[in-house]
Formats: sequence, structure tokens, C-alpha cells
Amino acid sequence: MSLEQIIVLAVVQGITEFLPISSSGHLILIPALTGWPDQGQVTDVMVHLGTLLAILIYFWRDVLGLIKGGLALFRGKITPEGRLAICIVIATIPAVAFGVVLKKFGFTDLDRNVTIIAWNTLAYGALMLIADRVGPQVKTLADVTLPSALVVGVAQALALIPGTSRSGVTMTAARFLGFTRPDSARFSFLLGIPATAGAIAFTVGDALATGGKVTSDELLCAALTFLAGFAAIAFLMELLKRISFLPFVLYRMALGGFLLVLLYT
Repeated sequence: MSLEQIIVLAVVQGITEFLPISSSGHLILIPALTGWPDQGQVTDVMVHLGTLLAILIYFWRDVLGLIKGGLALFRGKITPEGRLAICIVIATIPAVAFGVVLKKFGFTDLDRNVTIIAWNTLAYGALMLIADRVGPQVKTLADVTLPSALVVGVAQALALIPGTSRSGVTMTAARFLGFTRPDSARFSFLLGIPATAGAIAFTVGDALATGGKVTSDELLCAALTFLAGFAAIAFLMELLKRISFLPFVLYRMALGGFLLVLLYT
């Protein structure tokens, strides 16, 4: 990849992975609009490594609390952090199960299907608007229970179909359940840690097993994505204290419409 392509991919992925606007929709647009060759699945996964590191570092206090809570569980002590850790582990199961089903039936390349991305970008944008309008803002991370975590976990599984936006659909589910916008985002990002880490290990392992390799271009892309992703998280967490999801909904509608124009013309 050229340096320009690396930078564009990193910045686009770093921003769109955390803003609820569908990173897959943007990644598919880059080669379509620039004429660059498709960056490939391994590159897509490596940029997700950058965003995973951004989550771990930005939310390091929460991550440390989850680790301590998990260790306390092995000593027979249940803490609030331990309960949250259990909820996150259980809520990750639907995404793992759905991922296995997609692989078994040969649907692992859906992220290159522009039609699916375009319609999902529109549909889940509308759903986000409804959730943000009807969902009360009363619950915080301390109110996460196993049933509510499972609902958000099932929503996360749907994000394996591209155009959905993992952050967008999980925040939408949390808003339907009455969580505040900042805590919806916070839980979404923490829930994404095991799922993203698993997807990275799975895809990179498959690539290496078939003779592929992770290049220096992809490592540079991951590093730059980390910087863009960290900035995007900080921006979103502050923004959601002040505004609704409406700007993101409008952007999704514009993006979905633009993809449909590209597709059908």
C-alpha cells in the first residue's frame, strides 16, 4: 500500500469504528472512490487491532477494574466489577456463536457486499433514532444486569453483518434499555474488547495458516489507527454528554443513500 492509502485507512477506521456510523461502509468506500486496490481482510483486522488498543488505554481504569473483579471471582468474592465482567463474558457468546455460523456457511466475506452495507447503514440508522427518542436516560454502567447485557450482546452479534456498526447497534440496544448516552457508549466499548480481540486472533490465525503474513504496512496502519481511534473515543464521550444521536443518524442516512447511488448507477 502507498503511504497515502495507509494514512487514509487508519484515520477513517479510527474515527468510524467508534462513532456509530459504520466503519465497514467507509472502508468499502475508500477503494471505490480512490481507485486504490482493496486493502484486504488482514488489513481490516489490523486496523481493528489499533482501535482495540485505543479502547484498552482510554478505558484503562475500567479495564483494570474488570481484571481485578475477575480475579476476585476466582477467590470466591463477587464485586460490582466482577459482576460486570461476568455480564461482558456472557454477552460476548452470541457474537461468537453467530460468527461460527457465518464461517460455517461461507458468509465471512460479507464486508465486501456494498448492497448489504448500504441498506444496513440506513436501517440501523433509523433504529438508532427511534431508540434515542423513546429510551429514557436513567441507567448507568452500575445498572447492567445479565438480561440487559445479553440484549446488548445479541445486538453486537448483528454487527457481524456489515453496515450495522458494532458501536452503533450496541448503543442503540442500550438506549432502548434506558441507559444514558455516555454509559451506552462506555458499555459498548468495554463489551467490544473480547469480541474484537477474538476476531483479530481468528482472522490473523487463518491468514497465517494459509501462507499470508502481516506486513509492515499493516502494522503502521494499526499504529496510526490507534491514534485516530483514541481521539475519536475522547471526542464521542464528551459529545454524548451534550447532544443526541441525531447527527450520527443523519450522517448514516447520507452515507447509505450515497452507497445506493454508487451501487445502482
